[in-house]
Amino acid sequence: MEIKPGERLSPYIKCYFFFESGTATEMEDIVFPSGNMEVIFNLGEGTWQSAVNEVFHKTPPIELWGQITRPLPIRSQGKNRMLGIRFYAHSAACFFKEEIWEFNDQVSDARDLLGKSISTLHEQLLEIPQLNRRIEMIEHFLLNRLPDAAKNTDRINMIGQIVKELQRDTLSENIKALASKYDLTPRYLQKLFLQYTGVTPKFYHKINRFQLSLKQVAKKESSLTSIAYDCGYFDQSHFIREFKSFTGVTPSDYNSETFPGSIMLTNG
Repeated sequence: MEIKPGERLSPYIKCYFFFESGTATEMEDIVFPSGNMEVIFNLGEGTWQSAVNEVFHKTPPIELWGQITRPLPIRSQGKNRMLGIRFYAHSAACFFKEEIWEFNDQVSDARDLLGKSISTLHEQLLEIPQLNRRIEMIEHFLLNRLPDAAKNTDRINMIGQIVKELQRDTLSENIKALASKYDLTPRYLQKLFLQYTGVTPKFYHKINRFQLSLKQVAKKESSLTSIAYDCGYFDQSHFIREFKSFTGVTPSDYNSETFPGSIMLTNG
């Protein structure tokens, strides 16, 4: 289930999402790059693990998901209840003082970054069963952190506009022309993009293109050649190579039933 944010937070939050398993189950999945960062509160009895160098580690009660740039295996056990915040590609930087790229390809403990206030919020979320009240509490927490980002508003808005342009134009990755449009050098644009999104403009363009192709592959309505050209790849071999780098499998081997969580993540 996805829930839209309130008006004041809509420029920063793509959505809130809630997931609950009816019974205790075991699940294995692979998370693919989506272009977004997330904070997830574990409100259930289940446990989650994510893999680092092929070794699984238990995730913290409040997970901060950095930008994922390669396939990340996860697994869970027990009855799960998760409430998450999905940021836009550029907007997580509004709520964290650290460089966003530092979180890439890992699930960090949000309590180490946001301190006692988010621990208190987690405790309150556990006590309140109503979803609408939980969302209100999360929004109150986020709004209290927004003033810290006020000095960077212009830069964040600019990166947000560039993100939208990269999303609209999957057929071109002319970063030099894009930088010139905003009176930036390509090098400075790359620096800002890393700071606010965790990846370079070129790599974000690849993630966006991959996500578009993933949706088409899941539908199974078009040939791989058609998908490749529709999504802006040079040819089918380029498409297959890049798809495998993000998923670990080729497009022809991909099955959304095998990777149930993969198509839930969409960039924005």
